[in-house]
Amino acid sequence: RSSAGETMAWSESVDTVLANKEGLEAFRTFLKSEFSEENVEFWLACEDFKKTKSSTKIVSKARKIYSDFIQADAPKEINIDFHTKTDISRNISEPTLSCFDAAQSSVYCLMAKDSFPRFLRSEVYKELVRKHQDRTPKRWCPFL
Repeated sequence: RSSAGETMAWSESVDTVLANKEGLEAFRTFLKSEFSEENVEFWLACEDFKKTKSSTKIVSKARKIYSDFIQADAPKEINIDFHTKTDISRNISEPTLSCFDAAQSSVYCLMAKDSFPRFLRSEVYKELVRKHQDRTPKRWCPFL
């Protein structure tokens, strides 16, 4: 469970939201409402992919990410520039753990600069802050 302070700290950066389970779920809910949850799903898939140790798993996970997010008409196609998409397409037959880094960075920047500020102004975020403030015990200070 997140404390009210943690919930407020989420407003500092998209990293704090992505690193917190409840924050991530709230951000994902918000992105769904904007029809752009593929961005956070791609980012998470890349984070998982970079932890892969087995070379056979690297190939299978890379192909899955490619087919889900990168290739033309992918079910969760992300919006990345032509050159990044072309580079990934050229190298997908022999993927490395860094093959999605440029695309992941691009999607991260998009979330940080575009989606995240709107998330902080959204009812999803405001409701979460209210919920945590209600749970925080009020201190009684007669001298204030």
